[in-house]
Amino acid sequence: MSEFAKIEIESGIATITLDDGKANALGFTMIEHINKALDTAEADADVIVLTGRPGVMTAGFDLKVMRNEPDRVMDLVTQGGDMLVRIFGSDKPVIVASPGHGIAAGALLMLSGDYRIGVAGDFKYGLNESAIGMVLPPYGMDLARFKLNQKYLDIAVVGADLFGPEPASEIGFLDEVAAPDDFSARVREKAEYFKTLDGKAYAGNKREIRQSLVKKMTAELHANNDRAVVL
Repeated sequence: MSEFAKIEIESGIATITLDDGKANALGFTMIEHINKALDTAEADADVIVLTGRPGVMTAGFDLKVMRNEPDRVMDLVTQGGDMLVRIFGSDKPVIVASPGHGIAAGALLMLSGDYRIGVAGDFKYGLNESAIGMVLPPYGMDLARFKLNQKYLDIAVVGADLFGPEPASEIGFLDEVAAPDDFSARVREKAEYFKTLDGKAYAGNKREIRQSLVKKMTAELHANNDRAVVL
């Protein structure tokens, strides 16, 4: 079986590349492979970079499951949520380096990172659940409230708009947008910067900011995930 999330570690920087050869849908296998790669990265690296294949980070949860396997939807949403909360709460610096589209749960992956770098181009980011007949799970709402620019919250979450890289940066899905030729170098530069920080202090300060929300999202995941429904 091919690995959908391949990991390489160089000089303390773990790069996890999502690549299923298609849209990098977050299905059960992809989530399992990401978690396996995170196990290695958190044990053996100082900084984690999550990236995708050219043109796409991830298009979100696997729609074959979401639309055609209703008895498995809650399991997928919960497993995906556990993975996103794990990323959000990791003690390591996590850079999400998006080489393309990040839509629906793909946008939530962007929101789970410490620092998000996109690439200029004809790419879209956003939470389009209102357009595809879904309600965001509570952890998705929590991530949106935590990371997105408050004045755009209704447009971004309720309005289901999709945004190009520059507007996505203003709204809060990205922290910066790099030119295509500069993307890889900029990701490396940011990862090297995070390596210069004191790891224990970084983890402690990050926990102070995020720990209460991590606990809230974890509790919601395993108590109220029936609020995420296909309409």
